[in-house]
Amino acid sequence: MITAKEKIREVIDAQPDDASYDEIIRELAFGQMVERGLEDSRAGRVISNEEMQRRIKAWQH
Repeated sequence: MITAKEKIREVIDAQPDDASYDEIIRELAFGQMVERGLEDSRAGRVISNEEMQRRIKAWQH
């Protein structure tokens, strides 16, 4: 299993040499959000598209 430090190093190494601090942080955050979403999906913590549409409509009012 890959450690957090190894994953961070991979993300940083994949960035261009002129990547800004903000761009690197954004990539790290995006990767973490994707991983969290996959964990939620594997654990069954999901909602249907219809439920999500209902929630979005509620936010818009």
